[in-house]
Amino acid sequence: MREPHPRIVLGLHRSSYQPCSLAAALDLGIEAIDTAFNYQEFTAHQTLARFVDLLAEFRVSTKVGYFPGPSGAIHSLDPGRLRYALEKTNQDLGRTPDLVFLHNPEHTLAQLAPGQARDCLTQACTVLARATKEGLCGAWGIASWRPGPLLGVINGGAPRPDVLMVRSGLLVGTDTIDAAESLARQWNLPAAAMWGMSPFGGSATDPVWGRLNPRVFLRPDAAQACSPIQAAFRAAYHLPRVATVAVGSDDPAHIRELIDSLGVEADESTIARYRGLLRDQRTVSNSSSSRRASFRTGAPSST
Repeated sequence: MREPHPRIVLGLHRSSYQPCSLAAALDLGIEAIDTAFNYQEFTAHQTLARFVDLLAEFRVSTKVGYFPGPSGAIHSLDPGRLRYALEKTNQDLGRTPDLVFLHNPEHTLAQLAPGQARDCLTQACTVLARATKEGLCGAWGIASWRPGPLLGVINGGAPRPDVLMVRSGLLVGTDTIDAAESLARQWNLPAAAMWGMSPFGGSATDPVWGRLNPRVFLRPDAAQACSPIQAAFRAAYHLPRVATVAVGSDDPAHIRELIDSLGVEADESTIARYRGLLRDQRTVSNSSSSRRASFRTGAPSST
């Protein structure tokens, strides 16, 4: 077994949930896995529990927020449902999860008025915070695909999450990057509490990675020794700035490739320039949208 790599979590969203894949990750030094109540059509926890000895070697994070519905999964922040999911998670896993995330709360919050959304988020966070105190999980957090909607509904009196997990990487837009870092500041989260996910936008084999040159985001002395995938992975720790990245794969060679990139330093100045370009592009896009709206309505443009 290699030395542990706490900066990588094995995400199980698209995993085949085979013990050989988990054992291979463990041999490579991966000691944390991330799953969810609704993964594998709501059977992920029960499947993992079959590998009891292997599961005991990992720190386990999971998520609650999606529930079975008549036409597929439905999202809910109802306190009773969340409590049920937490209790069932413990039962199905056969152990207490080390960390439980509130799963994509923006899905429900976006459908509510600001005041209702604020109350709803506060109640949901309170459920998870209370569950932590009662021993149903070791810690709690929020996993958000679109963190922007959370910014306007944070209640200063609501419990603060222990961890915030958001999308990270070169395919993430500046609105998501800025919102994630704004949330971290508002909650006063330490750097170690920031997690990234989906660093390749869902697939490291997507043709986009053959058209980009992510090596420009690395220090020049190390760039040529890294593959484009390794370079993109390292950049994901800076877009937004996160300490840990959850990445899914059943291929030990892919995991090994990512682990081998951890010692490579990103070029901070290039990252900063790239982020500036993303913000400039957003400004141009917003300005163009404003002009189009003014043309349609006949109102004077503000730019």
